[in-house]
Amino acid sequence: MDCHLSFSCLLSSQFSQNLWRREGNRKAAVFIGLESNNKYEIKNSLGQRVYFAAEDTDCCTRNCCGPARPFTIKIMDNLGHEVIRLERPLRCSSCLFPCCLQEIEIQAPPGTPVGYVVQNWHPCLPKFTIQDEKRMDVLKISGPCVVCSCCEDVNFEVKSLDEVSNVGRISKQWSGFLKEAFTDTDNFGVSFPMDLDVKMKAVMLGACFLIDFMFFESIGDSHQRTGVWQ
Repeated sequence: MDCHLSFSCLLSSQFSQNLWRREGNRKAAVFIGLESNNKYEIKNSLGQRVYFAAEDTDCCTRNCCGPARPFTIKIMDNLGHEVIRLERPLRCSSCLFPCCLQEIEIQAPPGTPVGYVVQNWHPCLPKFTIQDEKRMDVLKISGPCVVCSCCEDVNFEVKSLDEVSNVGRISKQWSGFLKEAFTDTDNFGVSFPMDLDVKMKAVMLGACFLIDFMFFESIGDSHQRTGVWQ
C-alpha cells in the first residue's frame, strides 16, 4: 500500500476531529525509576482507531533529558504501514534563549516534510506557529497562562494568522482523578475545519504531541509544568 495514499485517506475531509490517547503506568515508572517509550492510539470522531503511534528514543535520552528530550514518533495505520513521522530536535525550554525554542517537524510520508510547529517567545502564554513545508506561517496556536488539568479540560486554540478567529482546538481532556493521579494515560482531542488541507491536519496532530511533551509529560514522581517556562 502506498503510504501517502493511506495518509490522505485517513485524514480526509470526512473527519473533523481526532482523539488520541497516551498510555503508560506512572507507578511503574516511579518504582523502576526509568521512563519507557510512549505509545498512542489515535481515533476519529466516530471512535474508530485510524492510527497507532510509538515513540522511538533510547533509554539514556528518555531518562536524562526528560520531557525536553528529542524524539522520533512513528505513526502507523491499522495495517502497520508508517504514514507519518514526527521529529523533535533537542531545544531549549528557558525564556533566556528565545532563539532556540521548541519545534517539531511533521513528515508525511516519512522523509517528506509537510509542515512544522514552532514555539514563539511570550513571557506568559504558550504560543506556537503552524508552518507549511516551505516554512511559511499558516496558523497560530495559543494556550492558557496556567496549564493545569485539574478537574477540567485544558484548551489550546488554533487561530488564524491575525489571531482574530478560531479555526480549531487542541484539548487535553480531564480523565478523572484516579487516572490523572495514578496512571500516565492522557486523552487529547484535536478539532479542525473539515476543509482544512490534509497536510495541515497532520501538522495539527504533530502540534498535539509537542504540547503533550512540553506540558503534560512527567518523569517518575515529578509533576507536570504549569507555565510556559520550566
